[in-house]
Amino acid sequence: MTKGKQLQSVKGMHDILPQDWLFRDFIFKKSKEILEDYDFERIETPVLEQTELFQRGVGEGTDIVEKEMFSFKTKGGDDLTLRPEGTAGVVRAYIEHGMKNLPQPVKLYYYEAMFRHEQPQAGRTREHWQIGAEVIGEGSFSTDAELLFVLWKIFEELGLKNHVSLQLNSVGDSNCRPEYKKALKDYYKNKLKKLCPNCKIRFKKNVLMMLDCQEPECREISSKAPQIFDYLDDECKTHFKNILEFLEEAQVPYMVNPFLMRSFGYSTRTIFEVWPEEEGVPAGGIQALAGGERYDKLVEILGSSKTEAAGWAIGLERVVELMKRHELKIPRSRQEPRVFLSQLGDLAKKRSLILFEQFRKAGVPLKASFTRDSIKSQLRIANKIGVKFTLILGQREALDGNIILRDMESSVQETIPLEQITELVKKRLKE
Repeated sequence: MTKGKQLQSVKGMHDILPQDWLFRDFIFKKSKEILEDYDFERIETPVLEQTELFQRGVGEGTDIVEKEMFSFKTKGGDDLTLRPEGTAGVVRAYIEHGMKNLPQPVKLYYYEAMFRHEQPQAGRTREHWQIGAEVIGEGSFSTDAELLFVLWKIFEELGLKNHVSLQLNSVGDSNCRPEYKKALKDYYKNKLKKLCPNCKIRFKKNVLMMLDCQEPECREISSKAPQIFDYLDDECKTHFKNILEFLEEAQVPYMVNPFLMRSFGYSTRTIFEVWPEEEGVPAGGIQALAGGERYDKLVEILGSSKTEAAGWAIGLERVVELMKRHELKIPRSRQEPRVFLSQLGDLAKKRSLILFEQFRKAGVPLKASFTRDSIKSQLRIANKIGVKFTLILGQREALDGNIILRDMESSVQETIPLEQITELVKKRLKE
């Protein structure tokens, strides 16, 4: 076979290297502990769903559906899409598996890869991972408050509470939002010439998203736009007010941002995002780390009876990047090795695998280098990683059923029967 060009990962997709898994495992472990303490149960949905699920669920006029989905037709003629977000799939599973018959609310969480056809840049890739939480079957403000509290506790446990801010807004519901959208249309209609091309499209399809535009001129114009709080009905105002009072009582810091919007068509009432609080980050380098909303219409839109719900998702890659930027130390999940197993000769190598497994099952952190033949090079490794003892199994020891125990601090060596070595080392390590 002739040598071809070097192959690389697909644009916008990325390898997750071993050093990144230290951060990812730590984030997921902390999130899992907190979520399960609050009675959330894990769910996983397929990476492929029917395209219609996201067209109906996320919304036809949204950027996700219009521009960002990886959609294709199968050989059998099915229209499928790589999931761009987690909520629609979880709600589909809730309906399909009859979870409405379970005690309500149903509290679920997931850890999955999402796919969006965006222009890759810092903090934004075409394949990205999310930890998400959904509460389906409860419309009380206390559900929103609990979700916000749990989300904040996760960032607190990650050591990031002083580096992030929680921002909230309300987008009302179908009773009060139409009047607000009309007010926005009236405000923007004489200013369209000054707005960016995307905002001119949003004006026709989803005027609320004009408030979220990051272009300087658009932001300046939007800063003087009508605020939704003037249009919320009494129920929506009370719902939002109760959430803020809960957060104050729970001592969760927050900021009300009347221009915060979410790019999902299913959002109702409460919306929120977690943002990094940083200076000196290049333009385009700051992205929301997490976000969520109440979505009281989605279950009904996807074919079931009306069921209130709310949820959020955390972007793993962005959180990892923030933790690295602040040089946060990640505790290793495994204990540091206290013993090194070295071996010389074919028989010793074969026996050493069995011995390694004995120590592993006994709960003794162990390190070995099964491919090196030189005892000298193996002892250098043992010295480098700072173990207490090195076990030396040579050809003679393997034949005699013995092993050499070397104290790395004193360099004292003694020969021990193989059947006694595991318990002896455990005892010495305790001493």
